[in-house]
Amino acid sequence: MEYVSTRGGAGAVDFEGALFSGYAPDGGLFMPQCIPSLDGDTLRRWSCLSYRELVKELCSLFVPAELVPRRTLNDLIDRAFSRFRHKDVVHLSKLKDGLNVLELWHGVTYAFKDLSLSCTGQFLQYFLEKKQKHVTILVGTSGDTGSSAIESVRGQKNMDIFVLLPKGFCTQIQELQMTTVIEDNVHVFAAHGNSDEIDEPIKELFADVNFARKHNLMSLNSVNWSRIMVQIAHHFYAYFQCAPSLDTTPLPVVEIVVPTGGGGNITAGCIAQKMGLPIQLVAVVNSNDIIHRTVQHGDFSLAESVKATLASAMDIQEPYNMERILWLLSGSDSSLIKTLMERFSVVKSLKLPEDLHRKLSETLRSCSASDEDIVRAMQRCWEENRYLLCPHSAAAAHYHYSQPERACLHQNFSYFSFHFSSPRCCLAPASAAKFQDALLRAGLVPELPPEITALTAMETRSTPLERGQDWAQALRERIEAAAQRW
Repeated sequence: MEYVSTRGGAGAVDFEGALFSGYAPDGGLFMPQCIPSLDGDTLRRWSCLSYRELVKELCSLFVPAELVPRRTLNDLIDRAFSRFRHKDVVHLSKLKDGLNVLELWHGVTYAFKDLSLSCTGQFLQYFLEKKQKHVTILVGTSGDTGSSAIESVRGQKNMDIFVLLPKGFCTQIQELQMTTVIEDNVHVFAAHGNSDEIDEPIKELFADVNFARKHNLMSLNSVNWSRIMVQIAHHFYAYFQCAPSLDTTPLPVVEIVVPTGGGGNITAGCIAQKMGLPIQLVAVVNSNDIIHRTVQHGDFSLAESVKATLASAMDIQEPYNMERILWLLSGSDSSLIKTLMERFSVVKSLKLPEDLHRKLSETLRSCSASDEDIVRAMQRCWEENRYLLCPHSAAAAHYHYSQPERACLHQNFSYFSFHFSSPRCCLAPASAAKFQDALLRAGLVPELPPEITALTAMETRSTPLERGQDWAQALRERIEAAAQRW
């Protein structure tokens, strides 16, 4: 299994090479050269597996045994999930009105990113110990990525992690989960800018080839292939939990509703679909709706500004993983993707070619949820089920509640029948406990676990980055200073 850049200007690398990279040297993102194809018998056999075992099976398709022996791979994944609170790692809650919620947030930071980042941290440690190597990790976060990334590598002597968070755009709990980690290898910066703005200095440092090579720079954002790889398992597990029966031919379709910001989870779904999983994907966004506009109209262009919403982790206007999806749907046409993405990087506006837009709209449905939509979904779910949704999960529930078959009979019976008979699973990326303000706005009472309550009394540490300051230079200086320790 080799990995190639979506823009075609970098040599192929193995899994280790992709793991230790951020963007590819040509500015693209790494993707498997070939996507494995699974037949119906394999899917039926996998349908009985636990989430943990599904991750092992899927990772073994993308990580050759000669690079990581299968027994070692299994051990690394078991170690990664050892700190999860739920015995099944993830859990499906079946609620009223056909609302199925897959809880992906039972890790240390109460967010779905714990799933992929705990595995990625183990993979990194395996190769670093083997080669006696040190890496510098750069992460920009819109909320949950930073804390999950920190937890995956905190205290490790052969890794330093530098996290940029957008001050005022994260919830207090999200920020505290990062700033209360007092470890020598953890460096948190509170930047006075939005999620897209904090990506700029990170891209600048990665583009400085000599600096990146000197300090072994890498990313744990979802530009990192390892995260996408693990997230493929979410879709398989959701499918197996919600499909009525696998005894039929063809296999039944399950609709997977994915709240998305940077597009990592929806990319994983597109790959699962390409592998042969019979799912219909729905990308749900908030008022920062570039993915929705791209799916509906082929309009991949920035709005005037990023809007602050209740679903803060989705407050993103440059969903970099769309490049992976477009590459996949273009038939791996790296020349086309290079042309499109280089144009987008300059003018921040792109009209997809007609054929590519058609393929995208056939692959994905999409929906945009306003703050009012999110609040109503949170309230309805609580009233009907006594179940609290985080605002991102509520965006997915909004799509579920707004479907025609739950409002009225559709004139076209076959259309109604298809939707009514297809099970639907909404991915829940975070615990409601992390979003007290959103709960209070919905008139609901937060239920706070003791681990989260304790954060407010803990010591904090972060470095401010002010507007007008050279953020890239401030990062360079701290990285250089940290390098003196090793």
